[in-house]
Amino acid sequence: MNYQAIIDKYYPTENELKHILMVHSRQVTDKALDIVDRHPELDADRPFVEEAAMLHDIGIFRCDAAGIQCFGTEPYICHGTIGADLLRAEGFPRHARVCERHTGAGLSLQEIIAQNLPVPHHDLLPETIEEQIICYADKFFSKTKLNQEKTLEQAVRSLMKFGDEGVSRFVKWSEIFG
Repeated sequence: MNYQAIIDKYYPTENELKHILMVHSRQVTDKALDIVDRHPELDADRPFVEEAAMLHDIGIFRCDAAGIQCFGTEPYICHGTIGADLLRAEGFPRHARVCERHTGAGLSLQEIIAQNLPVPHHDLLPETIEEQIICYADKFFSKTKLNQEKTLEQAVRSLMKFGDEGVSRFVKWSEIFG
């Protein structure tokens, strides 16, 4: 798979939004690949991690998030499911799962219902080791503060808005991947 060709298809213009997407995606990818390389015992699929991490935020352009140059109509929390729909249509269902399962530290059905989130009503939790690694790596980077890696404590704080369940998942991953 050529992840750059897919990015270029949905982001054909060199502009600030594409720059934000590319910088953020590369940061997440590099961190995820570092985890894969430091933990061969996890037996993660390295080429897949690179592809899926580069594509995990492909759906942001359809969202309303002016702070990162997104001028679509959908709530930002939907960017993962939007990206999943795009990648399924492209024939990449495995990559699509990473998109839809990386929000927060994943979202359980209970969290989705309790917070009345506008996403499908089923578990959107990272299940495979690759999904977990990419979701974990993503929490260290913001699209509004490019080139700044969060500390573990800052990443935990940013997850608190999604509830204790996600924080617990993230802390568990930090013990495995950290």
